[in-house]
Amino acid sequence: MIEFFNLKEYNSRFEDEFKDSYSKFLDSGWYILGENLKMFEKNYAKYCNVKYCIGVANGLDALNLIFKSYIELGKLKLNDEVIVPANTYIATILSIIQSGLKPVFVEPDEKSLNISIEEATKAITNRTKAILTVHLYGQLANMDAINELAKEYGLLVVEDAAQAHGAVDVKGNKAGSLSDAAAFSFYPSKNLGALGDGGAITTNDEELMTVLRKMRNYGTSSKYVNDIIGYNSRLDELQAVFLNIKLKSLDDDNLKRMQIAKQYIEEIKSDKIELPYWSKQKDHVFHQFVIRVKNRAKFLAYMKLHKVGTLIHYPIPPHKQKALSDYKQLQLTITEKIHEEVVSIPISPLMPKEHIDAVIKILNAY
Repeated sequence: MIEFFNLKEYNSRFEDEFKDSYSKFLDSGWYILGENLKMFEKNYAKYCNVKYCIGVANGLDALNLIFKSYIELGKLKLNDEVIVPANTYIATILSIIQSGLKPVFVEPDEKSLNISIEEATKAITNRTKAILTVHLYGQLANMDAINELAKEYGLLVVEDAAQAHGAVDVKGNKAGSLSDAAAFSFYPSKNLGALGDGGAITTNDEELMTVLRKMRNYGTSSKYVNDIIGYNSRLDELQAVFLNIKLKSLDDDNLKRMQIAKQYIEEIKSDKIELPYWSKQKDHVFHQFVIRVKNRAKFLAYMKLHKVGTLIHYPIPPHKQKALSDYKQLQLTITEKIHEEVVSIPISPLMPKEHIDAVIKILNAY
């Protein structure tokens, strides 16, 4: 059996360091908003080449708190429109709705599967105040074009970088530094994953950072002094310990993912399989390697027969979810087609060569 992803094996490399650091964490007697979190925030800000990193409880909270902080600052107001790609995980959309804003669903570019600049441009109205873009599957969206569009219309730009830790554009700029503010998830299976939930926000905006630090901790400016209506959303001190350890391996792990992706793209030849677009630069860190097939049920049965693990990211587009029934009338044919065809195949920094070769052989025989 070729597993889709073995998380226990992935983390076992760090086990001794985890245990040693956990002992130090216990001895410290400080479990919330302590030195380990400060160290991770400093390290991750430096890694992303931004001034500030704010650790929060998870990726959805990271997006929520960005929008709520912009509302607090008066840069957004309730019911403002936010342009967002239609083909994303539902958390992206939830963050807009939960913040009292209005999502405007935009079709993707069918080549990259990231937001279409042409469609985003068409969607702008006088109520549009922000663009929330997603680096889907680990591939950077066209941020130069998005930022140019935002500048023309005076819009805020927010990155959902939950799948793109370490992705780098052609100018050397990393995910998390390409917008006004960016949200990361450290869900365990991410390229940089915690051993539980976790998230962070990166930004160069000092004013935004100041509000975010209050917002994540009950709106406090100092102990028992509450300046704004805040939330309880703090990156756990222990998860910061683990993330500081794993951050050191992120670039090497991403490089291994890219090497596997390169081999897949060069050697998978089946005319029944559509491979993902990739520029062969470091702008795609392959959180997932996502192919497209016309008859997905048949393909999944074939892969199961040959004992190769697969997953679907994602089977139902957000506007077709029961939770978002207010948007079910939307006609998003490209998004719906993508969600009917995508399949994620195994990719992991620990994937042995014989498994990579076997996956290629099985796919070429399909």
